[in-house]
Amino acid sequence: MATTPGTVVPGGEKGKANMKKLFTTVIAASCWLLVFGVGDAAALQTHGGSEGVVVHQLAHVQYLGALWYLIWDIRRSGFNGRGWLLLQWFCRLMIAWNAIALIGHFAQMALPQDAIVTGNGYLSSRLAEPLTMGRLLYFLTALDHVLITPALFFLFLAMRHFYRSQEVAAKGGR
Repeated sequence: MATTPGTVVPGGEKGKANMKKLFTTVIAASCWLLVFGVGDAAALQTHGGSEGVVVHQLAHVQYLGALWYLIWDIRRSGFNGRGWLLLQWFCRLMIAWNAIALIGHFAQMALPQDAIVTGNGYLSSRLAEPLTMGRLLYFLTALDHVLITPALFFLFLAMRHFYRSQEVAAKGGR
């Protein structure tokens, strides 16, 4: 096949160089925007009015149901193997996280206004005394990252296992 100078041949060296240049430009622009193009992170999730809380709580319930369905479907379909087991553990931990987050949001809404002291801003918050059952429940449910961190690690392990098993299959292995 004859090509004219400057023609990009799919899979050719010039096409690869163009893709590499495009990829490098996109990554560099993304990094620049990330460093210089943002203001406050606004990573705190606040909800205006009761409708925001209701929608957020319903999202927890929906996510919990979706994870429960995924476990059921994996078992029903008879998928077995390490990756599927790890994915089920991710789902179990995320179900527990959703339940704890749901309870924690209700516990937070039940707290009196003066229950959380924010002397130097939100990140320096502490629970005011006396330590009641409601305040203790809020404190314990605020430790939800103890569940979500290992859950995400199980998801990573499952995805890595699926990827590696595809690599082995593509090479003609088992």
